[in-house]
Amino acid sequence: MSSIFGMLIFLYTLLLFYHLKAEDTFCRMMGDPNYPLLSKDGDITIGAVLPVHTKETLPSFEFTKKPKPLSCSSLSVRDFRLAQIIIFAIEEINNIETLLPNVSIGYRIYDTCGSRLSSMSAIMSVMNGQEFAAGQGCNGQSPIHVIIGETESSTTVILSRTTGPFKIPVISQSASCECLSNRKDYPSFFRTVASDYHQSRALALLVKHLSWSWVGAVNSDNDYGNNGMATFLSIAQEEGICIEYTVKFYRTEAEKLQKVVNTMRQGTAKVIVAFVSFFEMGLLIEQLSIQNITGLQIIGVVGWSTAKNYITPNTFRVMKGSLGFAVRKNDIEGFSDYVIKSFWDAALPCSQRYGNSYQADLNCSRYEDMLVLRNYNEDVPEHRYLSNVYKAVYAVAYALHSLLECTEHDVCAKALTIQPQQVVEALKKVNFTVKFGDRVWFDSTGSTVAQYEVVNWQQDSDGSIQFKAVGYYDASLPPDQRFVLNTENIIWAGGQLQKPKSVCSESCPPGTRKAGQKGRPVCCYDCIPCADGEISNETDSNNCMQCPRQYWSNAERNKCVLKAVEYLSFTEVMGIVLVFFSLFGVGISVLVTVLFYSKKDTPIVKANNSELSFLLLFSLTLCFLCSLTFIGRPTEWSCMLRHTAFGITFVLCISCVLGKTIVVLMAFKATLPGSNVMKWFGPVQQRLSVLAFTLIQILICVLWLTISPPFPYNNMQHYKEKVILECSLGSSVGFWVVLSYIGLLAFLCFILAFLARKLPDNFNEAKFITFSMLIFCAVWITFIPSYVSFPGKFSVAVEIFAILASSFSLLFCIFAPKCYIILFKPDENTKQHLMGKTQSKSY
Repeated sequence: MSSIFGMLIFLYTLLLFYHLKAEDTFCRMMGDPNYPLLSKDGDITIGAVLPVHTKETLPSFEFTKKPKPLSCSSLSVRDFRLAQIIIFAIEEINNIETLLPNVSIGYRIYDTCGSRLSSMSAIMSVMNGQEFAAGQGCNGQSPIHVIIGETESSTTVILSRTTGPFKIPVISQSASCECLSNRKDYPSFFRTVASDYHQSRALALLVKHLSWSWVGAVNSDNDYGNNGMATFLSIAQEEGICIEYTVKFYRTEAEKLQKVVNTMRQGTAKVIVAFVSFFEMGLLIEQLSIQNITGLQIIGVVGWSTAKNYITPNTFRVMKGSLGFAVRKNDIEGFSDYVIKSFWDAALPCSQRYGNSYQADLNCSRYEDMLVLRNYNEDVPEHRYLSNVYKAVYAVAYALHSLLECTEHDVCAKALTIQPQQVVEALKKVNFTVKFGDRVWFDSTGSTVAQYEVVNWQQDSDGSIQFKAVGYYDASLPPDQRFVLNTENIIWAGGQLQKPKSVCSESCPPGTRKAGQKGRPVCCYDCIPCADGEISNETDSNNCMQCPRQYWSNAERNKCVLKAVEYLSFTEVMGIVLVFFSLFGVGISVLVTVLFYSKKDTPIVKANNSELSFLLLFSLTLCFLCSLTFIGRPTEWSCMLRHTAFGITFVLCISCVLGKTIVVLMAFKATLPGSNVMKWFGPVQQRLSVLAFTLIQILICVLWLTISPPFPYNNMQHYKEKVILECSLGSSVGFWVVLSYIGLLAFLCFILAFLARKLPDNFNEAKFITFSMLIFCAVWITFIPSYVSFPGKFSVAVEIFAILASSFSLLFCIFAPKCYIILFKPDENTKQHLMGKTQSKSY
């Protein structure tokens, strides 16, 4: 039962669809038709949708009576000229016998009133026509073969999406949004303006070329602004340009506009990239002027960079010096005369009647605000989009020429039925040159090649405002030739002759590196000086370079220089002082030797073992001289000589002192009854003991020099900024054995002298030797930690000081008392005096 019921429902549905289809065989228009603003019949009709007016007044929707039609006001001269150039180009083509000889082109131009609501209504009207004849069937085909428009990208998106399913080609003269390049979504869309991808890239090149790394960004909150700004931000990031802020607004959003203006006023960026539509830019300029925000270098886009109708004395004060890209200006011959003569008589359809008298009056009222432009054409030379519309109309004509199989001086196949899809395919193949020299063709995305002028808002001496061309961008040229800018011809923001700076942080000079600030863009950084031993030799360096091993950074940290070489030289103050005391010691030793030699026969010289005294003075002279080997640039020979000479001469010296000490002890032992000790330590034994002690040290030094001798060494470990030239010990064991042997002899001498200190004064040198050995040992015990603690030339100076101090202690402690007696107490230098004193003083 249920299956029978289902079958009945299915049959009833089929009958209902058949009945509806039969009733809908003929087309019927619902409501009143929307008539074009400007129209003319022809064999082939071109449609156009343009915002000739910019303000829309909505009727009252009380739902008690039929609403009145929408009314438009505030004439846009800019778009009215576009309507005029369409008509001019069509009339020109209709008069060319070689292009479409026997085919006339008509037009229907609809006003969108700058509103998306009216734009949608205009689109549906241009696709459907105004009325249908009685009994006319619906074939699904539009009476329009191609549509020119819209002015803005957002409304062009609406237009292209609406016409897309019907494959009606759309050609826009100024919709430059990159989103329209998607052939999958917009397969029948063409444009005689380049995609904003190229303009966004050109903007980034302009900002980078002028060394601005810190910019603000403002865009319209629509397809044009959002897509264009997104592309610019992406390319700017690749080029190292930082964006302080990105703000956007739409023409109906007053609160967002105020937020944008406040952001621009409070920001630190002096350069503003304004990817703003024509209408939004007018509102922004007005607010900047009201709030007196000046000094900002505004960079514009083709949508508004040559908008002369926005310039007043107040607004120019804000916008003076602005830079921007503009469509290349072309002079269309004959058009300037056409707009004040032929157009008003031929194209304005105020006298044409549509149906009843009420509709005729309504149409005539729409043209009242246009009549003020009857004798005005001063804006025509600056209108840069006129050539784009002109090229669009001619592109349609050349496409039709191909489809209708037209031949020169002949006729076209007028009877052929042209489908919109055929026009789309024909437009893809057009390639021609218009009369002002531009070649017209469409790439795979339906766009033309990007060619822009860089214009600068300047004021002439007569007060007139000019958009002076200061450069260009041509995507058809090689990459290194595409962008040219003549900065010497630019007037900058506020009328300044000097380019403004717009950086988050100043450039880091050579000698510093950039250190990013946490949480801020890469253009915001601190300049950190390079560390010691590192340099940066370029501006805005990200890292410092380490200097090679032999080099060090200079004070400015921008250059590697050879490290300073340090050693104890003869020319510096410390070296001169040490040389002076060394030579002074030599001189004193020589004087004492001369004095002793001249008094060698006196009792005091004889009593103190004159042979050992002279040998001691000779060894002291060598000790003073060996200190000179420690001064000067270390060489292989000086390094070996300084330590071995020091070790041998000091052993010779201590051996002599030790011999004198033993002689003192032996002499007093010999005075004891039955003592025969002196025969074991006579002059021969004394010489042999000195020789034996010295030979041991010589043997140690020979072994040291043979196994691992001292050598010159560049010490770069202790100080990073300088090289210490020093003598490496080679074998540390050899050095400490030499030093220990000297210490051993000195300690033995000190002990023996200490034991003999209470012997009678007359013949006793022991107390002076004890005192000299005490100083000697104290000096060298102090030397060891000092030698380790003071690096470089200071360790050498400490060693020389120890040599000189110990040598002077021996010289003065042993020989000064004798010299005093010889020179100042000659009466005590007698044998009687020396023999008469038997009691010694305690030491």
